[in-house]
Amino acid sequence: MADELIDILNDDITVKKTCLKSEAHKHGHLHASVHVWFYTKSGEILFQKRSTNKIAFPNLWDVSVAGHISSGETAIKSALREVKEEIGLSVTINELKKIGSFKEFHQHKIDFIDNEIHLIYIGELSTPLNQLKIQEEELSAIKLIPIDTFKKELEKSDFYKSYVPHSNEYYTFVLNEISKNL
Repeated sequence: MADELIDILNDDITVKKTCLKSEAHKHGHLHASVHVWFYTKSGEILFQKRSTNKIAFPNLWDVSVAGHISSGETAIKSALREVKEEIGLSVTINELKKIGSFKEFHQHKIDFIDNEIHLIYIGELSTPLNQLKIQEEELSAIKLIPIDTFKKELEKSDFYKSYVPHSNEYYTFVLNEISKNL
């Protein structure tokens, strides 16, 4: 997987410096990513299954689309790029709505520390699932899950055996924001 330049952030989310993504993860520097959650008008949410070759959370179900924000890139431009790369869907700025941000910290290995602020967007998915084209280097599958079914999954004790361990607060925030737009 190619390395890329990303901006390292201060605690107030201003840019401190720029470095390679691998260096940011090695040292646990705070950096930004985008999370894009797609939903259908019938109340389903699009999930991606992370590829087996991912260091962070391989084979777990996660946000519809996610990725690091490249150095100097705006969050919305990154979101549009990641949507096109990961699921082959072209969307416009007006089709995504920023709902907030969420900071997370995960230490995957001694030299892989993910200290991120996720800038979170939602958007309506009107394209049929079978017309989306997944980026096989990043993900291995996609599926739609009804919101009510996902809420029940979230309550199970073994939830994190199948899903990326974002906090319940994160998932609840996203579900509430999607529900407001149905």
